[in-house]
Amino acid sequence: MTVPFPSPLTPHRGARVELPSRYGPIAALRAEPDPTTDLGAVALLVPGYPGSKEDFAPLLDPISDAGFEVVAIDLPGLNESAGPEDEAAYRPGALGEVVAELITDLGQGESRPVLLLGHSFGGLVARAAVLAGARIAGLTLLCSGPSELPDGDRRQAINEGEPILRTKGMAAAQELREARDARRPGWAHVPQRLKEFYRRRFLASKPAGLLGMADGLRHEPDLVPKLGVVLQSTGTPSLVVCGEGDDVWPVSAQRDMAERLDADFAVLAGAGHSPNVENPEALLATLLPTWRAWLTEKGS
Repeated sequence: MTVPFPSPLTPHRGARVELPSRYGPIAALRAEPDPTTDLGAVALLVPGYPGSKEDFAPLLDPISDAGFEVVAIDLPGLNESAGPEDEAAYRPGALGEVVAELITDLGQGESRPVLLLGHSFGGLVARAAVLAGARIAGLTLLCSGPSELPDGDRRQAINEGEPILRTKGMAAAQELREARDARRPGWAHVPQRLKEFYRRRFLASKPAGLLGMADGLRHEPDLVPKLGVVLQSTGTPSLVVCGEGDDVWPVSAQRDMAERLDADFAVLAGAGHSPNVENPEALLATLLPTWRAWLTEKGS
């Protein structure tokens, strides 16, 4: 199937803010609800690799209009967020500890419910945050998988890019990315300003971060059983969502993950690996009623 190219340049009302972390400032976009519709909950959105907070731009206004405070972040070492030089600090488990600390801060201890969403690699980080003890009101895994990347184009791109990044640096790695993108159907019609955004975002990221996250994507074990035990013991609801054309983790693998977690499962038409930008309306139609139901159940 053919889906639109992601458009993280969608206008929104989110304010650029910085959140404290063990590694320095975490860059984020924050949109607050109108006081008359405020549900008293925070939606924390964690992007994939090598994505950024802007990947959630189409969701920010609708989520805040629905009564949630919404915070979309750059993971440490990506785009505008600070990060260390240690590649091991960018594996999902280590980043999960950072996200768990953000959840504590955003939730003001546990006085404000936090709804956690992780996209792709961000889903591996989100589940690591839960395994690290983060207390949340609900977990959404968006186009993420149970373990390492399966064989396919995304894994091949990482395998090709790693030696280039290590030996020739960021500029050479970006040239390789651009050469691969040029072979994608429809790439010639992507607006130049969007191509320039992708380029700036990649070059702004830390090499150690890109290498560490890539390593995590190729070696992450299946932690679904552990996650299921934690979700069940804490009574935390969960949702697995993917696009019908997801070409990273197969839809069948994500459905199986949902079954093992006893999570709700949804497949979105007109979307591939990034429903947040490919079909945000369908994604919101799934997220918002589910999140409201979780809050209602929590309050009952």
